[in-house]
Amino acid sequence: MELRGALCFFLIVFLDASMSVHGRLLPEKKPDPADAAATARWLVSQNSWAILSTISSELGGAPFGNVVSFSDGLPDEGCGIPYFYLTTLDPTARNALKDDRSSFTVSEYPIGSCGKIDPENPTCAKLTLTGKLKLVDTNPKEAEFAKQALFSKHAEMKDWPKDHNFQFFKLEIEDIFLIDWFGGPKPLTLDQYLHPGIALVQKHGSANDLYVNFYLILFQF
Repeated sequence: MELRGALCFFLIVFLDASMSVHGRLLPEKKPDPADAAATARWLVSQNSWAILSTISSELGGAPFGNVVSFSDGLPDEGCGIPYFYLTTLDPTARNALKDDRSSFTVSEYPIGSCGKIDPENPTCAKLTLTGKLKLVDTNPKEAEFAKQALFSKHAEMKDWPKDHNFQFFKLEIEDIFLIDWFGGPKPLTLDQYLHPGIALVQKHGSANDLYVNFYLILFQF
C-alpha cells in the first residue's frame, strides 16, 4: 500500500509538471501519418464510439458487429486500452462471455478531420484492434478505472438501469491494423502502440507512457 501511494504521488507530480509544459497528454490534432503509434492512440483517444465485433453464439459463429460507446481513459489522458460498459441483455456481452475473441474498429471520420473525402479513403485513418474481450469487474482497481474513464465521457451511463446487469469489459489487444495513408497497413506492435513517445524526449518516454506504465504497475499491487 505504501509503495502504491508513493507511485501515485510521483505520477501525479510528474503529470502535473508535464501538463504545464505540454498542455495535454495526447495531441488534439491528427499526428503525422508517418507516426503510426501516435495516430493509432489519437484515434482511440478522440473517438467515443466504435464498432465492436464478436463471434455470435446465436448465429452459428457468424461475426456480429455492434455500435458501442467506449473510453480508454479520462478525456485526453487515454491509456490506449478500450473499456466498455455492456449488458448481457445485448448480444455483444453474451457472445464475449462464451467466446471472447473480438475486434474493435474506429475511424477518423466521426472526429471530423477527414473533410469531404470518403471514409474509405486511405488518408482518413482507420484502426482495428483485435484481441479478447474480458470482464474487469473481478479486479476492483481496474473496474474503478474503467468506471471513471467511461462515466467521464458518457455521463448518462451512471443512470442506466441497475437491473440490466451492466458490467465493465476491456479489450486485451493482440493485433493492430492501421491505415492512415496510401501504401497499405502500417506495421505496429502492441509495445509501440502502448508506448508512442508523444510528448517528451524519446529516451525518457512520454508523460503518457508513464501514465500507462504506472497504471499497469498499480493494478499489480
